[in-house]
Amino acid sequence: MARRLYGSIDLAEINLQRGARLTLTDGPLQLGWRHSGITSDFIAGVMAMPYASSKQHYTVVHHSIGYLANELIENAVKFRLPSSIEIQACLRSAEFLLRVRNPIALESSARFQRTLDHMLESDPGDLLIRQIEANALADSNASGLGLLTLLSDYGARMTWEFDDYGEGSVMLTTTAAVSVPMVSNM
Repeated sequence: MARRLYGSIDLAEINLQRGARLTLTDGPLQLGWRHSGITSDFIAGVMAMPYASSKQHYTVVHHSIGYLANELIENAVKFRLPSSIEIQACLRSAEFLLRVRNPIALESSARFQRTLDHMLESDPGDLLIRQIEANALADSNASGLGLLTLLSDYGARMTWEFDDYGEGSVMLTTTAAVSVPMVSNM
């Protein structure tokens, strides 16, 4: 499989080396859902620090970063193959950027790429409403609302990169950006 990119392709090339880097590893504690919330709260707390002088800005930035981080990390935990999850985060100008990398099964990759084809050719707000309605009628645990909410309600720009990783697996790199106030304007 050749490298495939979806979404805001310019985000794939952004260097996040000047930010925070975390690696969640599998081990005796079994990487799971609680790690998503703890890790996203940590990232939001650290990245919102420059906004601490304004309670209003801090709250909004903390919430936006926390929601974005939680959605991407939860998806990585849920769909990953047994392995580590690499997370990079940084503030740049008036944007918060987050990159999450983890291997997924080839079948999961194909399913997700079909979902992205459909999702990116439609209006995220319309898709979000349709998904909410479908979830209300369905007897299922799958919501599918996280990415649509990020695109529709948070104005996130996102890119998904699929690369060969090994037999039966693909390395998925998801990079997302959400607007935050410029710190120099505070």
